[in-house]
Amino acid sequence: MHGLSSIMKFIFFFICAPFVYSELHTITTFYTEINGQTNAGIPEFSSVTTLDGRQIDYYDSEMKKLIPRQDWMKEFMSGDRFKEYTEIRERVQQTNKINITVLMQQFSQTHGVHTYQRMYGCEWDDETGYSQGFDQYGYDGEDFISLDVKELRYITAVQQGVITTEKWNNDREQLELMKQYYQHECVNWLKHFLMLRKVDLERRVPHIYTLSLSAPEVSLLQRYPSSSVVCHVTGFYPSGLTITWLKNGQDHDEDVDLGELLPNEDGTFQRTSFIRIGPEEWKKNQFVCEVEHMGTTYRRILTEDEIKSNTNVFHSRTIHVLLCVVGLFIFVL
Repeated sequence: MHGLSSIMKFIFFFICAPFVYSELHTITTFYTEINGQTNAGIPEFSSVTTLDGRQIDYYDSEMKKLIPRQDWMKEFMSGDRFKEYTEIRERVQQTNKINITVLMQQFSQTHGVHTYQRMYGCEWDDETGYSQGFDQYGYDGEDFISLDVKELRYITAVQQGVITTEKWNNDREQLELMKQYYQHECVNWLKHFLMLRKVDLERRVPHIYTLSLSAPEVSLLQRYPSSSVVCHVTGFYPSGLTITWLKNGQDHDEDVDLGELLPNEDGTFQRTSFIRIGPEEWKKNQFVCEVEHMGTTYRRILTEDEIKSNTNVFHSRTIHVLLCVVGLFIFVL
């Protein structure tokens, strides 16, 4: 696991990132407590839970209620377990308000805006049964304390955390409860949410479970003449697929970025590959986007006639991916 400080820098990216199908599933909860802030509209406490990188619920100290971020979570929130799930957030909110005051004392701080964060959860492989928990704390954007789940002991990266780790490590009863949670309860929660999501997907698009093969649609897209060229592949099932750029018949991976695998609403998948290349170069050489899916090869030669520009009218899935491309360019270029 990466340090909490690195992960929290990208928390908002992970919340907004599209869901990616994978055999290794992860559930993660983020708690954030802010002390001393005066900006209106910024809650003192907030909680976000993600499933496989996609936000499924949200709670903060201003709304004081748990909000579902996926339609299938509404069914969960109508059940008995929802009350327990909400009460946890309420208790954490009260505890963290005390904790951040203690931390300010440990760091010899009397005023200012300070942030206390916790990130915990587990991952589970639905094929092998492998599972692993994680539990990390941060203060003012830096690593503070983390739980070594295998060794069942807390460790700290700073001197100010020694008192707390010694206290927590001496509480063997609490450590055993944490062990049980990460070995069993956390994984059970993860499986429960995966089941709810699957049932919802089967209800909405039942045909995908009988779909044996769907060939990909391959298109070359470009927003502007100076923009990267995007090889957009969509409508394929199952998800296994490779995208390769060829230059004059040879593999070409210079200035190429592969996008993530994304689901379509009809149960098929889409993926993109970006190549940063000027029109002067691709007009002098032959560039080809080659797609391999279920033993079949699909090719699109980079020419002016083949490229669909921003002025074309696209399929709804193509429009969606262009919107994603705009955001990705902020990171890629």
